[in-house]
Amino acid sequence: MNKKVKTNCYFCEKNKIPSYKEVDEIAKFVSERARIVGRYKTGVCAKHQRKLTIAVKRTRHLGLLPFSVKI
Repeated sequence: MNKKVKTNCYFCEKNKIPSYKEVDEIAKFVSERARIVGRYKTGVCAKHQRKLTIAVKRTRHLGLLPFSVKI
């Protein structure tokens, strides 16, 4: 049998909502190439992943995170 390992959501544990104002916290969920990392790698629940995506996009438009990184 394949048992799924339950990972605890970072935001559920801290009882927080992802906010564009907390750039250091959001940067943990963005890869080196400035891409948003998926739920399967970060362990964030679906509800907070949707809010995290919106927060990352707002942060990018404010110029606090890059849209992409050139190689």
